[in-house]
Amino acid sequence: MNIRSTEKKKVIITIDGPAGAGKSTVSKILAEKLGYLYLDTGSLYRALAYQALKSETPLDNESALADLCSRTEIKLKNIDGKMKVFLDGMDVAENIRSEEVGVAASKISAYAAVRQCLFHLQRQAGADGKLVAEGRDMGTVVFPHADYKFYLDASMEERTKRRLNELLEKRKPAEYQSVQKDIMARDQQDTTRQLSPLKIPADAIIIDSTNLSVAEVVKKIFESILNK
Repeated sequence: MNIRSTEKKKVIITIDGPAGAGKSTVSKILAEKLGYLYLDTGSLYRALAYQALKSETPLDNESALADLCSRTEIKLKNIDGKMKVFLDGMDVAENIRSEEVGVAASKISAYAAVRQCLFHLQRQAGADGKLVAEGRDMGTVVFPHADYKFYLDASMEERTKRRLNELLEKRKPAEYQSVQKDIMARDQQDTTRQLSPLKIPADAIIIDSTNLSVAEVVKKIFESILNK
């Protein structure tokens, strides 16, 4: 099968990988080029983490977090080509991008009750296909039968630089060492949690983006799809 034969098929493309590997940027561009929906699953966890921090819900209390999730409306909407995150009707796309929220999101994502609460939202997004889903367990748990699976990675140094530049571009205070420390903490949480840990899907194509531009990564993905 190749991309030309996907028009009548409910095609799903998954892109997994650690923080700073370039998943979000690549996934957005890929979805736009294909005319597909873009599912940023990390934003769902970030939105709930943001709500937990704002409401002072303990991040180590699974039942309290599950209750908060059940009472919170989280929606992802594509508006003018940009993914917007709405929390109880309010756009929080910018609010959820801090390092504090990122670390909190990684922590709460380890809880089964939280993942179950958000799992249905993710699966629902792929019901009609034509979806590019990025996250930590898209190809292993959420969409195990996806048509195309990719795993993006990069060196720790490169991932730290990318995240640091992203924060500085948004005029948010950040230092290299603290950003790297946060990424390492997230890696530890993501890869060691008992439920749906970050790992490479058995049938995924691995792309090391350390020395590649975004355009080059997107090109590699297209070539992989066309040659499958």
